[in-house]
Amino acid sequence: MPELPEVETVVRGLREPLIGRTVTSMWYDCDRTVKTPDPVQFAARIAGQTFRSVTRRAKYIVCQLDHDLLVVHLKMTGRLYVVPDDAVMEADRWLHFRLGLDNGHQLRFSDARKFGFVALTAQLDAVTPALGPEPLSDDFSPAVLRERSRKHKKAIKALLLDQAFLAGVGNIYADESLFLANIHPQRPADSLTDDEITRLFGTIRQVLDAGIDREGASINWYRKPDGTPGKAQTAFNVYDRTDLPCVVCGSPISKIRVAQRGTHYCPTCQKIEVG
Repeated sequence: MPELPEVETVVRGLREPLIGRTVTSMWYDCDRTVKTPDPVQFAARIAGQTFRSVTRRAKYIVCQLDHDLLVVHLKMTGRLYVVPDDAVMEADRWLHFRLGLDNGHQLRFSDARKFGFVALTAQLDAVTPALGPEPLSDDFSPAVLRERSRKHKKAIKALLLDQAFLAGVGNIYADESLFLANIHPQRPADSLTDDEITRLFGTIRQVLDAGIDREGASINWYRKPDGTPGKAQTAFNVYDRTDLPCVVCGSPISKIRVAQRGTHYCPTCQKIEVG
């Protein structure tokens, strides 16, 4: 599933072709893709509204319109792109929703697995669960991470995946952050020392910033709005590197399951012992 760097890259790629454009029509062919309101109301309500901004909250793409928010979640296989009306794209084979724009272009949403959705709402929290702080925001700090972590005994990797704890971090960037901080993914969150919390705060930001700089990781379905892949996957330290040598010590990278997710770590660099 696309994480913060991938979603942020999509947002940045959509701003130029969308901001200032007015919606002229709506088409869909899958009821569950249109989360709310029902498709008939959706089409009537969005027609004539203009895109004013395109931003991100956690893993959600948030488009400010004149009167509503258009919210999109890509889930596992969603792709969002703007192309001319007559363009035929490879991703169109899974096309389930599109908006006509006033300049002869379309905003298209393709989704092979049909887990993603679009929603039209006045309030973001009406279509999202409770979300934690944004890890790249000024409101997030080592003190915030420390205070929130020490309320939990669950494994730190599981906690980083909890969007109510921290918004936008998923499997890839949790593994990478914990490796750079030298923290075992199964360490209880409330066992982390002040030094470890400070290191983890820094590495979370480091890997997310690097992921954005490389325009996301294209290891499965994710592509940028122009259809090209991101490059973050070329710089992984542990993720998807099972049995390959650690880039620091040379030990084989191990893979276990934490919170039902495949989890990659170096057993030498990331000891389970406290401290």
